[in-house]
Amino acid sequence: MTHDIFVSYSQPDREAAFALVQRLEARGIGVWIAPRDVSPAADWAAEIIDAISSARLMVLVFSGSSNDSGQVRREVERAVHKQLAILPFRIEDVLPSKSLEYFLSAQHWMDAFPLPLEPHIDRLCDYLDTALGGYVARDLPSEQRPSRVTVPADATHPAASVDAAHLRLLEAELVRRIGPVAGHLVRRATQGGGDLDAIAQRLALEIDGEPERRLFLEACWRIGKGK
Repeated sequence: MTHDIFVSYSQPDREAAFALVQRLEARGIGVWIAPRDVSPAADWAAEIIDAISSARLMVLVFSGSSNDSGQVRREVERAVHKQLAILPFRIEDVLPSKSLEYFLSAQHWMDAFPLPLEPHIDRLCDYLDTALGGYVARDLPSEQRPSRVTVPADATHPAASVDAAHLRLLEAELVRRIGPVAGHLVRRATQGGGDLDAIAQRLALEIDGEPERRLFLEACWRIGKGK
């Protein structure tokens, strides 16, 4: 099965993990999750390694249970080894254990509390939808694919006209809020096309908290106006 997202979770968080999977797949994003996607009579470990290797991003449903899970730790280690991006989706206000902190200290976290969980899942889905470039799962029949607007990658691509100095200033504003991963995120956001405002809107999804998001967008507006 074609998939973009590998979901790592601990068994006590099964309900939250599958709620996330259901919402992602409703948007046409391919997801791999155990035990659902482990083939009958297959080698469990081999299936997980193959699934991680073929994913574009890992979502870690992070909680006190996953913090203590040896299986989750092995999946995270394998993802890091494969240089797979990891997005921890923190459903409990806990900090990573030392064994996980080593691998996750440089990652951008997304908090999913307080309850209810559904609005946080929607925000994560919005982020992943943007991060994956409006991807529609290739294994869905065309009549089941959600409608999406795509930007053609040609010589007149709007992102090509965005001033490089403006992008550097925009990156500096994002670094202040989420750290050094900002550079990678800015480069990826420009691939979706659009003007500086469109790129800023995509990047705002990386920031937790509406007040910080608003301040970032205001700063980007001033950059675009040269103020």
